[in-house]
Amino acid sequence: MSKFERSYSPLIILGLLAALVVVVALWALDRAATTAGSGTQRQAGVPGEVIAWKLVTTWPKNFPGLGLGPENFARIVKEMSNGRLSIHVYGAGEVVPAFGVFDAVSRGVAEMGHGAAYYWTGKIPAAVFFSAIPFGFTAQEINAWLHYGGGLELWREIYAPFNLIPLAGGNSGVQMGGWFNKEINSVEDLKGLKMRMPGLGGEVLTRAGGTAVTLPGSELYTSLQTGVIDATEWVGPYNDRALGLHQVARYYYYPGWHEPGSTLEFIVNRDAYESLPADLQAIVTHAARAINQDMLDEFTARNNAALQDLIDNHGVQLRKFPDDVIVRLHQSTEEALRDLAASDPLAKRVYASYKDFLEKVTRYHHISEQAYINARDLK
Repeated sequence: MSKFERSYSPLIILGLLAALVVVVALWALDRAATTAGSGTQRQAGVPGEVIAWKLVTTWPKNFPGLGLGPENFARIVKEMSNGRLSIHVYGAGEVVPAFGVFDAVSRGVAEMGHGAAYYWTGKIPAAVFFSAIPFGFTAQEINAWLHYGGGLELWREIYAPFNLIPLAGGNSGVQMGGWFNKEINSVEDLKGLKMRMPGLGGEVLTRAGGTAVTLPGSELYTSLQTGVIDATEWVGPYNDRALGLHQVARYYYYPGWHEPGSTLEFIVNRDAYESLPADLQAIVTHAARAINQDMLDEFTARNNAALQDLIDNHGVQLRKFPDDVIVRLHQSTEEALRDLAASDPLAKRVYASYKDFLEKVTRYHHISEQAYINARDLK
């Protein structure tokens, strides 16, 4: 090697290294742009892989109202997280049976579930307080108890042993009393009546002389049509029409004494939730809160038109429960609540909180909500 070559070889090596650095930098920029454009692997400006979750439900896939709640939740989470958390929703039976949601999320088969707490009373007797209590909270009142009256803290406490975090995930508002193949004219007509009714409402019906049956929504039409049951409740006109219940029952009763403000729930596997970064945890929590209100808004907007369609175009006969039936069911509710509280220490604690809040909010609503609606009806 000449003296000239020995002098300039370090400069040549440095030049080659600099060129290599530029090539690598350009490749990295191109790779980042491609990834951001494709929407897979990584999101632009956000480190880490896209997180994929499964959400299993107790409802038929894309069912109006109840079933669309989790679909809307998944969409909102994806939008708020810029695609970093992607949730695929599975309807009842696609991954697990309708009533297998609780166990599936508890075990981590799915990261989330959507259903109603009264379906799990066989595991947790106190769970019924977080869905619907006959003659209990309206939607507005149970939301107040959960979020400002200590209810949510109690709910999380009773689900903690199952590795679950509960979140309010929708509300139907006051439901209808149900579909019947015969008229209910007195308390005597409840005796021997086989009716689909879950939760504490089913216990109350049984005490009043009926027989409560628990069935998923997908089985109600056939069960009513074939005489397996004599009556069924589901939700209200908007959802009931979608199931076609008006085709297999003649009489539609009100009010929904058994579910005056039915809260639905999102349940989250605790391990999955705690593995999320803090911002995604916040997105999951607040998206559920948004859906909780959004579902109530939708039911409020849709129910009346659906009811008029059922009456005007399908010959449904609307009926009001007789007063003596309501009084008897109310008495049975008080008996059932006392027995539930006496049978389980957790249920006793939750009932004490529930009852205290109900008494206070009822006292105020007598001179606010109730008084206003009564005044509005004076013409």
